[in-house]
Amino acid sequence: MTRGTLTTFSIANDVAKYFAIVPALFITSIPALEALNIMKLHSPESAILSAVIFNAIIIPMLIPLALKGVSYKPIGASALLRRNLLLYGLGGVLIPFVGIKLIDLVVTIFI
Repeated sequence: MTRGTLTTFSIANDVAKYFAIVPALFITSIPALEALNIMKLHSPESAILSAVIFNAIIIPMLIPLALKGVSYKPIGASALLRRNLLLYGLGGVLIPFVGIKLIDLVVTIFI
């Protein structure tokens, strides 16, 4: 169960990071990607650097969860799946958006 929740978080995390990096990288060559640039990051360089720094922060934070495991609650499989998707899937999408944007704000001070 822990493996599934970590996988759910990881996949959602990667999707959010793609929304941060891809539009910032190709916005100059493909102007139609402006619609996907929802984070309005400072530059392609700061977007990549922010995503790398975010990864370096979030991976060690997941280690205790992986070692401890996810608590089991005796509920049905569909309710458990719904709970884990809501908690880890939605969290895996929202946390990178907030984290990468905050890191980008800090990185742009130093660039």
